[in-house]
Amino acid sequence: MSTLSVSVLQQPIVWMEGEANLEHFAQQIAQAPDSHLLVLPEMFTTGFAMQAATHSLSEERVLDWLRTQAAQKHTAICGSAAIQLAEGAVNRFYFVTEEGEYHYYDKRHLFRMAEEHHHYQPGDRRVIIDYRGWRILPQICYDLRFPVFSRNTGNDYDLIIYVASWPAARAMHWQTLLLARAIENQSWVIGCNRVGTDNNGLSYQGDSQIISPQGEIIAQASPGEATLIIAALDHQRVSDYRRAFPAWQDADTFRLTSPVG
Repeated sequence: MSTLSVSVLQQPIVWMEGEANLEHFAQQIAQAPDSHLLVLPEMFTTGFAMQAATHSLSEERVLDWLRTQAAQKHTAICGSAAIQLAEGAVNRFYFVTEEGEYHYYDKRHLFRMAEEHHHYQPGDRRVIIDYRGWRILPQICYDLRFPVFSRNTGNDYDLIIYVASWPAARAMHWQTLLLARAIENQSWVIGCNRVGTDNNGLSYQGDSQIISPQGEIIAQASPGEATLIIAALDHQRVSDYRRAFPAWQDADTFRLTSPVG
């Protein structure tokens, strides 16, 4: 498919109230315009809480809800949730299609300043999702600061999606790094960040964005506003730009080592 229509939900999250958040997002999804892909923030069921996994909804409940919403809206839906597994807790990015198929990516870079690395297990692989002819790289919040992990070697993806709980205090970093990831990887970039205040007293202003491979911001949410942004992403624009300006051919070669596959 040449064009991918996307809706990005910039919303507040109720602290540690899983069912309340599912009800809120279900209402927002129902009201959203029709699109191929709908993006939710990081830890959309709980907020960015270190104890979230042990008090959160089960993976079965989250997946069942995502599948129901995707089927009813006839769209793919993605976002991350805190999940408790037998081997430990993970911050897991889910990508669920309208047919009920799903992919997941576990957050690789855990935010040590909040001691996330003491409460969650890091992901051990980079994931690329194929959907409607698009190759999509899922990433979560703090991953944004580590460009090697998202480097588009060999043009193996067309779109990066960052879901986040990125505080307003570092909003400039969020905005700058999203632009950098688009430009350096010659890729579309979606950044979906939450708004509101959490129970740790942190404020989030959102600044959700959709950015072209040339680094043009084609859609941007108003800071602090509970809203959504929409855009139609043109696949041809990726290939045309890479052909016209083939900087990727001069990229340094490297290989990510264990534990990232």
